Amino acid sequence: MAEHVYKLIELVGTSGESVSDAIENAIARASATVRNIRWFEVVQVRGEVAEGKVAHYQVTLKVGFTLDEE
Repeated sequence: MAEHVYKLIELVGTSGESVSDAIENAIARASATVRNIRWFEVVQVRGEVAEGKVAHYQVTLKVGFTLDEE
């Protein structure tokens, strides 16, 4: 296994559909500007309730990416 150094960032993804979609939205958006994303960890799941039903999902992620080689 290659030795890597990872940098961590924290993201918050949202979705009106599901927790999975909120994760996908956060990773997809971050991938547009951050290279070498390798893994994520769900830190927190929150949501909004409206009229007795889940209306929106919000997921906080820690995302790890490798640094570019020198």
